[in-house]
Amino acid sequence: MTILCICTYFKGVEFLKAAKEEGNTVFLLTHKKIEHKPWPRESIDEFFYLENNDNSFDTYQTLLEGSAHLMRTRKIDLVVALDDFDVEKAALVREHFRIPGMGQTTARYFRDKLAMRVQAEDNQIPVPAFSSLFNDVEITHFLENTQGPWLVKPRSEASAAGIKKVYSKNEAWDWINSLGDSRHNFLIETFKPGDVYHIDSLIINKEVVFERCSQYLSTPFDVAHGGGIFRSVTVEFGSLDQEALSLINHQVMKAFGMKFSASHTEVIKCHEDGNYYFLETASRVGGAHLAEMVEASSGINIWKEWAKIETAVAEKKPYVLPKIEKKYSGILISLSSHQWPNVDVFDDKEICWKMNEEYHVGLIVKADSRERVIELLDKYARMVFDLGLHASAPAPDKPTH
Repeated sequence: MTILCICTYFKGVEFLKAAKEEGNTVFLLTHKKIEHKPWPRESIDEFFYLENNDNSFDTYQTLLEGSAHLMRTRKIDLVVALDDFDVEKAALVREHFRIPGMGQTTARYFRDKLAMRVQAEDNQIPVPAFSSLFNDVEITHFLENTQGPWLVKPRSEASAAGIKKVYSKNEAWDWINSLGDSRHNFLIETFKPGDVYHIDSLIINKEVVFERCSQYLSTPFDVAHGGGIFRSVTVEFGSLDQEALSLINHQVMKAFGMKFSASHTEVIKCHEDGNYYFLETASRVGGAHLAEMVEASSGINIWKEWAKIETAVAEKKPYVLPKIEKKYSGILISLSSHQWPNVDVFDDKEICWKMNEEYHVGLIVKADSRERVIELLDKYARMVFDLGLHASAPAPDKPTH
C-alpha cells in the first residue's frame, strides 16, 4: 500500500514509523518551513512540500495539481491527515481522486466547530447554546435570550487559539464588528464554567474499539489566556463521569459518520446544572503529548494503532487491538523561562516520561491510584513555580509550528 501523509506541523512521528513497519510505502507532504525538523526519514520514502500551509483556494489548487502529477507514475491508496489543519486538504485529495476515506462533508464535522454543533444538536447531543455570525437579527436574538459571558470562537482553529471571551452585549457586538468580512468564519456560544474532559479513541468499522477518558485540571483555554500550567489526569475507572463521557463519545462518532481513525473529543461538565455538554471533536490524535499520557495509562500507542487501522482497512484485513492496561496517568507541561530547564529534581519513581523541548518543562506520571497521580501533579506544579522554571506567553491568534 502507498500512504500519502499530510502533516504541515511537526507531529505524527510514531504514525509514520508504524505505517512503514506495516510494510507500506510512505509519502509525506509537509510545510517547506519545517523541512529540517527531525522527521523519521528512514520511515519516509519521499518528501513533498507546500510553500504555504493555509487552507486557501491557492493552496488547494497547488495540492490538486501536485497530487495529479505524482499520481501519473504512482498510485496513492490512502491519504491521512496527521494534524487538524490538514483534514480539509486530505479530504479534498480523497474526493478529487476518489480515494477511500473521509470526504469533505464528513470532514467538516471534525474541523468546523459550527458544523459540529449543528450536527450534534440535530442528533440530540447536548451542546452549549450557540449562534452563527451570519445574520444580525439572529445574533441579536441569541444575545437577548442567553446569559453571558459568551465565547467567540474561530470555526476552524484548534485548541484555544483565537477565542475571545466577552461579557456584555455591547462588547460582543464590538468584537463581532471588529472581525469585519471574516466574521462568517466564527461562531458565538454561551460560556459554561465547568470541568473539561477529553476522550481519546480509536475507531474501526464505525465502532469505538478503544477509548480513554481524562480530565483537564487546567484547560487549554485557561493556560493560553491565563498563563497557567497545563495538566490532565485519567478519569476514575467505572465512575459516572467515565460512563457519561463514553456515551457522548460514542454518540458523536455515530452522528458524525466516523468510520475509522483516531479521535480526540472534548466535553464539559457544567458546574451550574451538572450536565455534560459536547464541545468539539477531531479526527486525529490529541495534541500536547496527550498520546504519551494515554499510553502510560493504557499501554496503547494511539499513533501506532491508528497507522495499523488505516492499513487494515485498506487491505481489508482484520485489526486486533493490543491488550489494554488500567493504570492512572497524568501530564504536566509548562512554558519555561530556561532554554533547557534542569528537571533532575523531578525524581519520583512514578515519572515515566520527561519532556525534551526548548523552553518547555513537562512530565508524565503513572500510578495505581488517581489520587497519587493528582498528588504528584500538584507537587510538581508547585516546584515549577518555586524553582522559577515557569513562563507564560500571550495566547496566539493562530497555532504555531
